[in-house]
Amino acid sequence: MMIALKHKVQLRDFDFRKPITAAQLSQRRLKIPFHACYRITNSKNNKKFQAIELQKLMQDYPYEFDSKDSPTSLPRPLTSAQLSNLTSEGSRLRVAYQGVRGAYSESAAEKAYPNCEPVPCEQFDTAFEAVEKWLVDRAVLPIENSLGGSIHRNYDLLLRHRLHIVGEVKLAIRHCLLANHGVIVEDLKRVLSHPQALAQCETTLTGLGLVREAVDDTAGAAKHVAFHKLKDAGAVASKTAARIYGLDIIAEDIQDDSDNVTRFLMLAREPIIPGTDKPFKTSIVFSLEEGPGMLFKALAVFAMRNVNLTKIESRPLQKQTLPTLDDSANGFPKYFPYLFYVDFEASMADQRAQNALGHLKEFATFLRVLGSYPTDTGLP
Repeated sequence: MMIALKHKVQLRDFDFRKPITAAQLSQRRLKIPFHACYRITNSKNNKKFQAIELQKLMQDYPYEFDSKDSPTSLPRPLTSAQLSNLTSEGSRLRVAYQGVRGAYSESAAEKAYPNCEPVPCEQFDTAFEAVEKWLVDRAVLPIENSLGGSIHRNYDLLLRHRLHIVGEVKLAIRHCLLANHGVIVEDLKRVLSHPQALAQCETTLTGLGLVREAVDDTAGAAKHVAFHKLKDAGAVASKTAARIYGLDIIAEDIQDDSDNVTRFLMLAREPIIPGTDKPFKTSIVFSLEEGPGMLFKALAVFAMRNVNLTKIESRPLQKQTLPTLDDSANGFPKYFPYLFYVDFEASMADQRAQNALGHLKEFATFLRVLGSYPTDTGLP
């Protein structure tokens, strides 16, 4: 309990009812050392996939501190076991999400961690950093939507930061058209919401002849309409946002496709120990040398071991292009180096997954396991 109280003292300056800003994060100088979730080692007979012993790493090098800070002023990082004990004793996990109160991400955080304390963050980057700097215990962030596709920003942030995927949660998205009291649909001339939400309600909004205005998030749109008492503008957001900001629901389920589901990742500082007692999914990222059949060769390591791939996403490797030029391309780079994000249905405790990654490591120029975690098999 002394550890928990000491940890809370360090957070006294933050009002978690308001979104954490980048400026607040910059005031915190606590840094968490990088450590991989897993590593592959070679031996004479075989390749073994081993989990790094997190406890030893944290004992050897628990944190870095700025010369202006006194080492005794920084709390020692909590271990996974301590966090589990605090939760079982009734303490609430602090879970970061992007947006303001009433966002779909807040609902996802509460679904992933019932009885948690949701902590709003202005940007996706802020949520990642809040976990890294021990301001919160977890983050729940969207990674893909069944209609809008992947959230590319979060793919890039997964590589840039050192967090681990420890779970996933799927949430059914049901959009509503919201407006202030006394406003009817004929009064509306424009509608505010997140770009993906506006795109998912294209047919309905076009039929109403409303001008679409994009903002950072759905709940933020509802908050703006309510706080400014707009009479000519509505918002596309959730029922929860309508209740929080005192708006009327003019229309429900206005999305073009009723099968509208967003998948969220649960992120933590420490990896979990993968098991085989339930369906698991593993997420990795790797890069390859350019050449004919290289991607086919990479994916074949899973196919030959009967490991099912559930997703593959390619992203350009930022701030780096290969120098080779093609004369026929007017001096532009001939190709870009790519990173490949892959999800597959197997636990890292499964020998097939270990063998597949050991094989992939032989020719991949870069490979990182982002997490091995239980699959969300329930209904959204």
